[in-house]
Amino acid sequence: MNRQKITLIEPTSELEAEFLAMAEEYQAAGDQRYESAHENFSAYLERLSNTARGANLPPGIVPENNFWLVLDNRLLGRSKLRHWLTPELEYEGGHIGYDVRPSERRKGYGALLLELTLKRAKNLGLSRVLLTCDTDNIGSARIIEKNGGKHGGQAISKRSGKLISQYWIKL
Repeated sequence: MNRQKITLIEPTSELEAEFLAMAEEYQAAGDQRYESAHENFSAYLERLSNTARGANLPPGIVPENNFWLVLDNRLLGRSKLRHWLTPELEYEGGHIGYDVRPSERRKGYGALLLELTLKRAKNLGLSRVLLTCDTDNIGSARIIEKNGGKHGGQAISKRSGKLISQYWIKL
C-alpha cells in the first residue's frame, strides 16, 4: 500500500461514477447502505453537506462529516465523524463509523481510514472518541485496537440484537 498517494477527502460530485461503482459492490454483497446515492446522487451529496453543517437535521441526529478514502481516483472506503454523542450514540454508534469497499478489504485500508479520521476528530476539537462494533467483527476490533482503542464495555445492540463492543480512543 502506497500511503503517500492515499488521501481522505470530503465527498465530491467529481467521483460520482466511482462512488456508484462502490455502491454497486455493496449491493452485490447484499448490503443496501448506499441505495439512496444510487437513486439520486446529487440529493445524497446535498444531504451529506447539510448533515456536516447541522442543517435540516431530524430530532436526535447530530452533525457529522463524511470522508472518502481515495487512491488515484479510486474510492477505497468511507468514514463518518459525528461531532458529539447523544445517549443513543454513546450506547451504540459512537463518534466514528467507517467501511471499506468489499473488493479492497484486508489490505490495511480500514486501519488507515480510521487513523486519518481520528486526525480529523482531533482537528474538530475532540479529546477522545467512542467507536462500537459487533463483538464478533474481529477485523474491526483489531483496526480499532491498532489505532489505540481501549475496550470500554459491551452491550446488546438495539438494532440487531447482537453483542457489541465499545471502545474509547484518546486523541
